[in-house]
Amino acid sequence: MSTWKRDFGSGLIVLVPLIVLLLVIGWIYRHIASIPLISTLEPDWLFEPILPLYRVVIALVVFTTLVLAVGYFMRTTLGRIVEARIDDSINHIPALRVVYNASKLAVETALSGTEDLQNPVHLETWEGIRMTAFKTGKKTRDGKLVLFMPTAPNITSGYVIEVEPERVTDTGESVEEAMTRILSAGFAESTHQVSVDGEPGDAPSGDGVDVPTDADPVGGDRDESTDHGDASDSPPPGGRGDPDAGA
Repeated sequence: MSTWKRDFGSGLIVLVPLIVLLLVIGWIYRHIASIPLISTLEPDWLFEPILPLYRVVIALVVFTTLVLAVGYFMRTTLGRIVEARIDDSINHIPALRVVYNASKLAVETALSGTEDLQNPVHLETWEGIRMTAFKTGKKTRDGKLVLFMPTAPNITSGYVIEVEPERVTDTGESVEEAMTRILSAGFAESTHQVSVDGEPGDAPSGDGVDVPTDADPVGGDRDESTDHGDASDSPPPGGRGDPDAGA
C-alpha cells in the first residue's frame, strides 16, 4: 500500500469518530435547546452576546438532571422491568436493534471503569493462530477467564469466551491501539506490526550481506546435476581427458 493511501486511511480513522461525536453532541443540544420551556428562559438582563452560552448551560443542566432521574428510576424494581420491556421491544425491530445495542454496548464499556477492560490480550485459538480479545474482569467458578473477542471491523458483535489463564498472553498494546487495529481491519499503522512488503528501503537487510537467490541452503541437499555436472563432460579417473591415457 502506497504512502498516501496509508495517510488517508489514518486520517479517516482519526477524523470520522470526531465528526460523528460532534454531530451527536450538536443533535442533542439542538433538541434540548428547542424545548419550549428552555427557549423561553431568556432573562431581559442578559446581554445578547452571552445568550448562546446561557442556552448551553441550561441545556446541560436539564440533560444532567434527566440522566440522574432516569438512573435513579432504573435502580428500582419497576425501572428494571421497564428497561427489560424496552430492550425486548427494540430487539424485535431489525434495523433499529443494531444501533440500539451498539450504543448501549459502547456506553457500558466506557462507563465500566475496570482496569481489566483496558488490557487487550492474545488468545491462541488454533496452533500458530492468535486473535485479539479483551478481559472483562470476570472469572468462572472453575477459574477460567471470561474474555470478549470482538469481530472486525464491527466491534459491536463478537464472542464471549471462557479460557484457561495460561492460554492468554498480553499484547503489550494500549486499548486504543488494539481497538484501532480491529476497527481498521488490521490496516491501521501500529508500532506492534510491520508491513509485509513494505516501502523500498523499509525492509531490514539483516547483516548487510547480499545472498543470491540460487544459493544452496545451509545443510540442505545439493543438486547432483549442478555439483557434479554431466558424466560425459567429466574426465575419466585415469587421465585428463585423453581416452588412451589409461592404456
